[in-house]
Amino acid sequence: MIRALLALLLALGIAKAAQADELRPGYLAFTQNDATHWTLVWKAPVRGGITAATQPVLPAGCSVVGEPIRAVQALSVVTTMKVRCAQDIAGRRIGLSGFAASQTDVLARIAPLGRPVQALRLTADAPMGVIEADPGRWQVAQTYFLIGTDHIIFGLDHLLFVIALVLLLSGFWTIFKAVTAFTVAHSITLVGTTLGFFGLPQRPVESVIALSILFLAVEIAKKDPDAPRLSERLPWVVAFAFGLLHGFGFAGALKEIGLPEGDVPTALLTFNLGVEAGQLAVVLATAAILHALRHFAARVLPLLVRATTYAIGSVAAYWFIERTFS
Repeated sequence: MIRALLALLLALGIAKAAQADELRPGYLAFTQNDATHWTLVWKAPVRGGITAATQPVLPAGCSVVGEPIRAVQALSVVTTMKVRCAQDIAGRRIGLSGFAASQTDVLARIAPLGRPVQALRLTADAPMGVIEADPGRWQVAQTYFLIGTDHIIFGLDHLLFVIALVLLLSGFWTIFKAVTAFTVAHSITLVGTTLGFFGLPQRPVESVIALSILFLAVEIAKKDPDAPRLSERLPWVVAFAFGLLHGFGFAGALKEIGLPEGDVPTALLTFNLGVEAGQLAVVLATAAILHALRHFAARVLPLLVRATTYAIGSVAAYWFIERTFS
């Protein structure tokens, strides 16, 4: 069991190393311009595993006008199409064809004139969605909550930071205070950056996020009960400082997706709640595994923690070099 867990972690780190800086979902925006004309923007992330076989499927009664325009922007291939719809699209379906299971999820945003914006989460299991006449705020909230949850669970750099934080600290209240500080900090920068109050260039932020994981790995490796290190003496301060940086990373992911006009507070709040739910799940799962190992494999637990620490540190070092010099 222990060898399997370690092998899984190593394989996951190596396999995802090239794309671990952000969860980059695809993005399909369908925006109405006048009574019959729409603009469709299909943004396929290069690192999301989406291939040329995955193409937008328009609602029944809609057709492309003219030639699509393609461009490469921020590690994504962006295709813009002019579309004419002969009738109302409410109740009709929109989505993607050729959607493979290995590909990233896609957020579809439908913005008709005079009606609320609708957000749909498209997956390999559900590549098509129904356009509702009045989607309501709950539909937007549910979509952005799931996107936030996915980002912390499948955004491997944030995931490894939280795991490393649990491995470093001991005691429920110590971990609780550190995780709470991390939550408060990244919520501040996520909201502030998304609303345009402040911001940092994304590339340096991603490099420092990798460095934060490497820092925790070093702290775990050099842990000494007789000489507590800075992160053990003041864990909430360290977690808060790095949480501010991770918040800029979350904001970068949300910027890639976009926020629905008219429902920005709802989408922003539920995205952040989704991040917190995913983060809590990771903390509880890691703590549960450590608790089980202390009872059933106490003798090999230090070896497992050290091996896991070196694996996390190695992947973080790779990310730091890649993001800084590539």
